[in-house]
Amino acid sequence: MRIAAALLALSLTALPAHAEVKRVVSLNPCLDAILINVAEREQIAALSHYARDKNSSTIVEAALTFPMTFETAEEVMALSPDLVLTSRHSSLATRNAFKELKIPTELFDEPQSVRESLAQVRRIADLVGHPEKGEELISAIEAALADAAPPRDTKPVPVLLFLSGGFSTGGGTLVDEMMKRTGFENTAGNYGLVGWGNIPLELVIANPPPVLLAGAILADKPTWADRILRHPALQAESARMKRITFSERFIYCGGPVLMKSAAALKQARNLVAGGAP
Repeated sequence: MRIAAALLALSLTALPAHAEVKRVVSLNPCLDAILINVAEREQIAALSHYARDKNSSTIVEAALTFPMTFETAEEVMALSPDLVLTSRHSSLATRNAFKELKIPTELFDEPQSVRESLAQVRRIADLVGHPEKGEELISAIEAALADAAPPRDTKPVPVLLFLSGGFSTGGGTLVDEMMKRTGFENTAGNYGLVGWGNIPLELVIANPPPVLLAGAILADKPTWADRILRHPALQAESARMKRITFSERFIYCGGPVLMKSAAALKQARNLVAGGAP
């Protein structure tokens, strides 16, 4: 697992061996969620502004108690960090600036499996000097996954994740694995999707899945993409397709978010079965 973690975190400017991290900045919401669980509060110089978005973040209340940045090199420099956590989604210009300024930076890939996600937890915990906190978080995640597993010999429930704009995910992703672990069969492949992408509404209407995990329509932030989720043709399929709202906050991150994702998927499975949520 230590080797896997090393492959997932690529140093732009390496943190000196045995260096004590006193001020760390995170520029990614998924890394934010891990960091607040494995670092001491006084070590966290700032989180990303995404962590405060109530529609996408699972740590809004905690994030409001920390400083934040909008991912600019100037903001981060002013905080004098001795470590910055970034991802492939972080601004390339900002990452290049850190390299020029020789600010120790760890670049993380997006985990595609539970194993890779747990490796990231270990890596970040090691970086901030609290490997024991990483192991505690991993134990909690594994316990949540075990609790959300379906009863033995239960037949997987065919399901399609269908978010705003028809965005979905096929095989080979973390979300796909989470579906399988919680008793679902991801049917995105039936519509020709591998990995992340969009599925045309027409294909879903022509061949509706038994269960649709539909993204939530945001009343305070309506978008053109939400029209697909509100489309009358989709509503008309209620007789052939059970629709369950599934928050996008539980989809895009691993780490501690997996506990919320597992619980939400378990609840969805119970709703399909007609039992208690």
